Amino acid sequence: MSFEDGWAAINLEKPARIPHYEPSAEWYHWELVSAVTGIDVNVHSPFDLRRKASKAFVKGWNYDLFLGMSVGHDVLEAKSTSMGHAVYATDGVDFYDEVGCPFETPEEGLALDFDATYGRQDHAVLVKRFNDHHRDMREDYPTAVTTTGIYTTLMSGLICIFGWDMLLTMAGEDPEGFGRLCDRYAEWNQQFYDAAADSESPVLYCHDDIVWTEGAFLHPDFYRAHIFPNFKRMWAPAVEAGKKILFTGDGDYAQFAKDIAACGNAGFWFECFTDLKYMTETFGRTHILIGNGDCRPLTFGTKEDIRAEVKRCIDLGRDCPGYFMCISGHIPANIPLENALHYYDVYCELSQR
Repeated sequence: MSFEDGWAAINLEKPARIPHYEPSAEWYHWELVSAVTGIDVNVHSPFDLRRKASKAFVKGWNYDLFLGMSVGHDVLEAKSTSMGHAVYATDGVDFYDEVGCPFETPEEGLALDFDATYGRQDHAVLVKRFNDHHRDMREDYPTAVTTTGIYTTLMSGLICIFGWDMLLTMAGEDPEGFGRLCDRYAEWNQQFYDAAADSESPVLYCHDDIVWTEGAFLHPDFYRAHIFPNFKRMWAPAVEAGKKILFTGDGDYAQFAKDIAACGNAGFWFECFTDLKYMTETFGRTHILIGNGDCRPLTFGTKEDIRAEVKRCIDLGRDCPGYFMCISGHIPANIPLENALHYYDVYCELSQR
């Protein structure tokens, strides 16, 4: 009943079982994937075998939701910063230490012409891109509610282009110029949200890392002048088309949750740093809520620690009709296999309302 339970929660219809979604487990924790599916697979296996095993794992672990996106960093490849990548995957296959920013001065960055640098795509071509992705997701994960969406919505797109050092330098030295840059980027990025609004997918994934672990890294007034008004404009066509937008962001964005909600999203995905109690009390009856599970008890804790973490989340989310359990810090390969399996057992035990 994964799709049925997930769809009920998406529509705030409070399924009898609290649904769940576990990002990264199906494509990074290959020891877990093998244990659940019985398929002998690892990070070095051929792509087709990994894909087969990943799809089997999503079904075996009864995912009710699978967040996917069609538009990512690829649309910014013409000019973007390489920030390197720390070890996350097994055997460090994702590590690289190439670092470089193509902008030499803040002034050069603030003058960036998005149209001239990245161009615009035909609306029909973009609609097809979203539709093709939506259909692929439905084919790959038919037992879960799936999404298409946009990863590089606003701040995340600018981070990709400029990197943290240049971005913070521009924002610090010329906040007004940086605000105008945000507005220009949002206007350029509107093309993707216009196409998503005309796509077949009823649920859209909107990713934007607007804060750090401890909260805002710019003055709140800046967000309310240049981030949320642009969210509202970008999302408006999709909201008017009846799409359900799931906003996703890392860190602690609780201070801005009401600002985001005012832009028209139907739900929130958030990490353990955003206060689940606040989110359930404020949005538990009106919005889809996904996550808050902390991966640290699974990584370093005892079985009792894992049970306590799952119980904390489910106790707070139990009366919220659109709550999905989720280890929001993901389930990467460094989580001990027995802990990951115990987590799922505890979730299954406690998920019945």
